Amino acid sequence: MSDRLRAVKETSRTFLNLRTIVLAVAVAIGYGVYRHPPLESVGRQEVGVRLNRLTGTGTRVGEGVALVLPGIHELRRYSLLDQTYAPTRSAKADGEAPFQSSEGLSLGVELSIRYALDPTALVDKSVRLPNDIGAELVEPLVQGVVYKVFTRYTVREIFSSKRQELQDVIEGELKPLLAAEGIALKRVTMGNVDLPADYRAGMDKLLAVELETEQMQYTLQLKEKQVKQSELEAEAEKVKREKAAEASANEQVIAAKAQEEAMKHVIPFKQKQIEQRKLEADADKAARIRTAEGMAEARRIEAAGEADSRRKLAEADAYRVEQLGKVASEQLERDGALITKHPLLIQKTLADKLSDKVSVIIAPPPADGGFIGANLIGGMRTPAVAGGE
Repeated sequence: MSDRLRAVKETSRTFLNLRTIVLAVAVAIGYGVYRHPPLESVGRQEVGVRLNRLTGTGTRVGEGVALVLPGIHELRRYSLLDQTYAPTRSAKADGEAPFQSSEGLSLGVELSIRYALDPTALVDKSVRLPNDIGAELVEPLVQGVVYKVFTRYTVREIFSSKRQELQDVIEGELKPLLAAEGIALKRVTMGNVDLPADYRAGMDKLLAVELETEQMQYTLQLKEKQVKQSELEAEAEKVKREKAAEASANEQVIAAKAQEEAMKHVIPFKQKQIEQRKLEADADKAARIRTAEGMAEARRIEAAGEADSRRKLAEADAYRVEQLGKVASEQLERDGALITKHPLLIQKTLADKLSDKVSVIIAPPPADGGFIGANLIGGMRTPAVAGGE
């Protein structure tokens, strides 16, 4: 019985120790996860490579969250943006590390190397890539190529005539070297070239002489071109005059032929016009004769009508005078009979004729039969009355 109890106690003690160990391991793991979280993030325009320290392999990780186990994995982040390297120490002729030309002269050149990591080759090359790619990898490769290339060219070629060729040669030699390290070369740009002071002074003089020579050559060429142009213009003017004379002669010939051809049609037309005008003149003459005859006949008719009218007017006037005479005679007969019957009407009529203010005086006629108003106006007796006495 005691052995059995002893065995049970031993088993319980062993189980307790195992639980303590498991708990301690769990606490240690939890503390490790707390201190070193197994999740890391990869930002925008970045690519990550997760290296397995146990197997030595790598896995490409894109933008987002990646599982990284502490002690097993290592996450390296690389930017996908274009990077630029510029050897500033070689930008001046009197700088720290100037370039050398084929003559052995020092000169400074502003270079710009634009590159970017190749995502497709990053996993294979990431194990060998240093932390600072620009300073530890790109800079040595660039310097090794650039210094060697510049020694192939003279200062004059570097400064002026073969700048583009230099850029192409540097790019052509540097691109495969960087591609072998998983780096894609984008572009090589060559900027300002800083020359030594003595060489620049000599080059300025040489350039001045060359410019003067080129100016003289240009002047001579210009004079030659002007002479040639004058000759060409004179020749062109000669040809132009010949062509103009020929064209003028042709125009005159064509005009003469056209005039001759036109006269064939104009002469019959003129003859027709003359005939037409004769016919028109004859027609006008006949029309005028007919018009004159018509006017003469009309005048005769008018004269006959006017004579007939005057005769009728004369007859009418004579008849009117005759009738008026008859009327006047009949009136005189009536007046004479009336006066004979009423002698005082003569006095009344005379008074009415003299004035409306004269008072009418009715008096018997004189005994001698004279004029009743003779005494009023102081008149004399009429010769008829005197003869009667």
